[in-house]
Amino acid sequence: MSSTTPLPHAWTGRPVRVGLVGAGPWARATHARILAAGPETALTAVWARRAEAAAEIASAHGTTAAGSFEELLDTCEAVAFAVPPAVQAALAPRAAAAGRALLLEKPLGTDLAGARAVADAVAEHGVVSQLVLTKRYHPTTRDFLAKAATLKVTGARSCYLHGAFLGGEFATSWRLEHGALLDLGPHLLDLLDTAVGPITSVRAAGDPRRWIELTCEHANGAVSQASLSGSVRVERTKTRVELFGPDEELIYDTADIDHEECWPILRQEFATAVRTGRSTGIDAAHGLRIQELLEQAASGARLLT
Repeated sequence: MSSTTPLPHAWTGRPVRVGLVGAGPWARATHARILAAGPETALTAVWARRAEAAAEIASAHGTTAAGSFEELLDTCEAVAFAVPPAVQAALAPRAAAAGRALLLEKPLGTDLAGARAVADAVAEHGVVSQLVLTKRYHPTTRDFLAKAATLKVTGARSCYLHGAFLGGEFATSWRLEHGALLDLGPHLLDLLDTAVGPITSVRAAGDPRRWIELTCEHANGAVSQASLSGSVRVERTKTRVELFGPDEELIYDTADIDHEECWPILRQEFATAVRTGRSTGIDAAHGLRIQELLEQAASGARLLT
């Protein structure tokens, strides 16, 4: 965490006991490390279908591997998911039914039915939920969105491009199957929906496994575009949003931000939500809205068949 970016407040309460579901590269590189760092959270157990991988992560962070999902639920008051969307959509409603708060990955599911099952379970059981839309927790992103709220936007263009699908540990089966629309689309749709105005329709062209273009119409009459690909060779990941209108242009670019600054803010806001019983706006209901936009894009171009 940058010394120039203070947390909202110093944590003085009990750490939230969080169980982690998943033992893949994202769980290993991010979730386990962040949740174990505290002081707002304590990693109580790790469970995954690959027991050896779960045990390895648990050992690295001074906790235990649960023998089953039910055993994991017994150790914690909140569950963090770092698994493919289909697995999350199947397990998250069970955690919500057990009264556990949920730290959820995007997208909520691989399809609208799965996402709705998660959001409905959260609403039915009244549990706290929060989405790991990483960039939303960075001060630079929040400054951009605050400035965008003061502008009249006529049009916008954006991109999220990287080469992770070309090979390496993040070229996982679900990402290779569904491509950039489900993996990267939630980030840009969330930013455009928030910065430009509510999206009313989305049209798509291209192949989500190679390159896909989204054209969005917004409630205020603005039009935006988003370019998505995880299969292009670039020097480093490019995430950029440009807003245009009668006011001066506003540009958001993640090239120079340190993503490590996101995690302490995310952790503290999740812990605060759990302790107060009040979710932030970046919750399962918001995740369902994003999934509806993804489904609209996919249906229009028959991209997921």
